[in-house]
Amino acid sequence: MELRLFGITRTFDLSRLARYRNSAVILACALLVIPLTVFLLRPAAVPDLAHGNVAGARALQEGWAKGDVIVLVRHVERCDRSRSPCLSSGDGITDRSRDVAVTVGAQFERLGLGKADIYNSPLLRTAQTAGYMFNKVDTGDDWLINCKGTMLRDALAHKVAGRNLILVTHSECMTQLEKDLKVPGSTLGYGASLFITADPFKAPRMLGFIEASDWRSVADQ
Repeated sequence: MELRLFGITRTFDLSRLARYRNSAVILACALLVIPLTVFLLRPAAVPDLAHGNVAGARALQEGWAKGDVIVLVRHVERCDRSRSPCLSSGDGITDRSRDVAVTVGAQFERLGLGKADIYNSPLLRTAQTAGYMFNKVDTGDDWLINCKGTMLRDALAHKVAGRNLILVTHSECMTQLEKDLKVPGSTLGYGASLFITADPFKAPRMLGFIEASDWRSVADQ
């Protein structure tokens, strides 16, 4: 290319610029593709089965009807971390939270408890939750509190074919289950439920969660 200015002519060789331009295009594409690939390959977040998730709610109902579901239920509000009056002692639940447990239990009753096995951890807050939620308390199972690295394995070991499994447990065990299934961890509130499918002929997979206050929106779907 020639450039003429004030009677002075300069010739420029643009072939080198073209070569650098091609490299710049390749670099720019790489910078776009890499984060896009990371975004597309990242694990999907745990689905919220409430708030209009019709497909998720239907999958839960169908799996529950077959007896293919494992659900971890977090105990309701613990008293030692609240200013509300205790139901009994400080290591149990608050007095106000027993109504939450009863309400959530009624929703499980609607799903059906005829073919469901129920376990709770040995701590008082989970025992009280199980009592008000399901009218059933056992002596407590240590694996529902000492669950680091073993939650999914132990849950599957206690799952009976054709029967749903309800585990009243703690937020740490819910987090461990998410980690075992390689899904992003979620912060679930008191009384929340975390559902997975445990079809004997398929690998277990995450169904989603329902917060204690959101069951009504699921029932309306």
